[in-house]
Amino acid sequence: MPARSRQGRQVNAIQALSLLVAFLLVAGLGGVLSAGLVMPVVAATGTVTDTSVRLFDELPSELEEVVLPEKSQILAADGTLLATFFQQNRIVVGSDQISQNMKNAVIATEDRRFYEHSGVDLPGMGRALMRNLTQGQTEGASTLTQQYVKNALIQAALTAETEEERAAAIEAAREADGIEGIARKLREAKTAITLEERMTKDEILVAYLNIAQFGLSVYGVEAASQYFFSIPASELNYLQAATIAGVTQAPSKWDPERDPAASQTRRNEVLSDMLREKYITQEEYDAGIAAPIESTLAIGQVRLGCMEANAVANAGYFCDYVTKIIAQDPELGGSLLYRGGLTVTTTLDVAKQQIADTEVKNSIPVLDPSGVATAMSVVEPGTGKVLAMAQNRVYNTNQDGLAPGETAVNYNTDNKYGSASGFPPGSTFKPFTLLEWFKQGHSLSETVNGSERKLNENMFTACGSKFPSRPWEPGNAEGGAGYMTVQDATRNSVNHGYLSMATQLDLCNIMNGAAELGIHKAGGLAGEGNFDAIPANVIGSNSVAPLTMAAAFAAFASGGTFCEPIAITSILDRDGNPLPVPAANCRQAITPEIAAAMNHALSRVWSGTAKGVPDVANHPSAGKTGTTSRNEHTWFVGYTAQMAAAVWVGFPDGMRPVQNMTINGQRVRYTYGATFAAPTWSRFMNQASAGMPSVDFAAAASTQIEGVRVSVPNVAGKSEDAARTTLRNAGFNVRTDPTAVYSDAPAGTVAGTDPGSGSSVTRGTLITIRMSQGRDPAAPPTGGGNDGNPGNGDGRGRDD
Repeated sequence: MPARSRQGRQVNAIQALSLLVAFLLVAGLGGVLSAGLVMPVVAATGTVTDTSVRLFDELPSELEEVVLPEKSQILAADGTLLATFFQQNRIVVGSDQISQNMKNAVIATEDRRFYEHSGVDLPGMGRALMRNLTQGQTEGASTLTQQYVKNALIQAALTAETEEERAAAIEAAREADGIEGIARKLREAKTAITLEERMTKDEILVAYLNIAQFGLSVYGVEAASQYFFSIPASELNYLQAATIAGVTQAPSKWDPERDPAASQTRRNEVLSDMLREKYITQEEYDAGIAAPIESTLAIGQVRLGCMEANAVANAGYFCDYVTKIIAQDPELGGSLLYRGGLTVTTTLDVAKQQIADTEVKNSIPVLDPSGVATAMSVVEPGTGKVLAMAQNRVYNTNQDGLAPGETAVNYNTDNKYGSASGFPPGSTFKPFTLLEWFKQGHSLSETVNGSERKLNENMFTACGSKFPSRPWEPGNAEGGAGYMTVQDATRNSVNHGYLSMATQLDLCNIMNGAAELGIHKAGGLAGEGNFDAIPANVIGSNSVAPLTMAAAFAAFASGGTFCEPIAITSILDRDGNPLPVPAANCRQAITPEIAAAMNHALSRVWSGTAKGVPDVANHPSAGKTGTTSRNEHTWFVGYTAQMAAAVWVGFPDGMRPVQNMTINGQRVRYTYGATFAAPTWSRFMNQASAGMPSVDFAAAASTQIEGVRVSVPNVAGKSEDAARTTLRNAGFNVRTDPTAVYSDAPAGTVAGTDPGSGSSVTRGTLITIRMSQGRDPAAPPTGGGNDGNPGNGDGRGRDD
């Protein structure tokens, strides 16, 4: 058990000599240093003063327990080791997990009379202290118990709050010269004797083997055994045990990886000690010293830090994301990862990670001359588990030595988890307007004006208030013109169609609905909080992380259940006890009926902007392409019932058009969501879904697809403005045919509509007003009124 001891007071040379005499006398009586025995015995000698007695009694004898730092491990979902983190590479083990060979080796070379003394080797210590005091020499003679005490005090010093306190405490624990060195040795000795009164020899030996340093960066016998020989300490043979037992005397000097020749010399010394103590035979000794040390080593690869996770399907960025979650969790704290001996099991699916990494780099290679980046996040609907996280870069935290294509910036996550600031989602944000459209009772069959045209911001409402008058001329990045159904506006990603929808909704409701599915600004340069309730955000102008988009679309796939992304499923402490992990906080964010309508609408993308991109074989799928105004950022976010994935493509350092360039050997004039992002998504999803059962989306209700049917009111004979008001109040879109027709209605009033009055049509249908130019002078009298359907002189209705 590592421990802490308060430091004794400083002493001068005369006091140190008095302490030495007192110590030798008391230790000679049996090594019992309780306060009740020290003072009478010392006083009876008459050779030390009362002051010396008090000084000796003030030396500490108890160690306050402090927990040894142990290395932590981050694992993939299947237990694959991703990376190891440690302040000291250590694995604490019990006595039965250490071979007898190792125990013999360390006793033979460090403390041959270990089982005979009571914490101090009295003759050796007396001789060493006197030489140190009288001849100015530095001599050891510390027992294993004393060495354990020294190591425990150093370990305790590392927990001091400030760097200055740590340095002072470590210096005091290591002091070897002069009077302070003598005082330190006496403090250790007194504590060691007390320790032997309450711990067995085996407990002390095991504690020493767990705390001692066995190499430049290796602490404890188990970590040393795994590092130098790739086996547990329980399997160490006598030759391996001799190698690492010799290291503790000077870890940097005798480290076998650093200097094999020097280490072999030291190993052979230990073998000689083991032969002397009859722990090995002459034959074993002869064979041992003849073995080149290189032939006995099997250096293990410790995956230290997330750069080592690159060896597992380039999972460095995912690993980095996990470490930042732990560091920012108030219940865990970042230091625990480096000291706490944690076992962190994550959500990473290694097979899917390999596919994701391969496909993003197949889309745009790491060293593609274009410099265009791409990233993919994969989330499991209904759980929030992050299954994969990839980008066409190589994770590297060495800022002084970055090669082309290397960065520590994670494009998939929020700024606080990876230093990026997200990217504008463009048209992949439109589904959140569609979501509010459904919430307000609208349907996919309603018609909207998708024509590119001048708008005014006062057409939009936010939180119940109209925007001020300000001209706005957005373009259509992808498809469409004229009046169209909402389904076609969605399928073809028509900006003006969606802006027309937004004029009938409240922008605050749109952004709040998106926030309920986890949508938020990515932080950093993008700012914090929900998306701004402004017209431009209908087509995605704020910046968001790909992981956030994948998690939001996963809510559609799961029937309306939104789960916050999670990357950790369990954390066990050094004793195997579970620690709290961030929760997914799954909740029913939208109704199953609306989720089904969203799935129905978004599944038509394969006949729209993603036409020509393969959908997922044998798995119903849906998604949305996205392209910003000048092709700076392009996206595809899509899903099956079992996986949701977001793919982003663009330059990571700002709004730079991805136009008129060669990317991965392909000359592109303009990039769209279907150029690189959607094909990457498709390749990943088809491979990752192979072998998974086919799961259908729930059927959408007819009210969301076809809408509510209402009767067209009769507006014949009304003024154009009055007719428009009546029709709009009835829930219809309205246009006026520029060509007036003959009718019984007075010239300049409404002749009729198409569809005609009384027709049962879907609310939101486009109704065309036909204006009258009066009766046709060549027509015979009709003998009656008009039913609201305009005539053209021959009694037939006129189509637009």
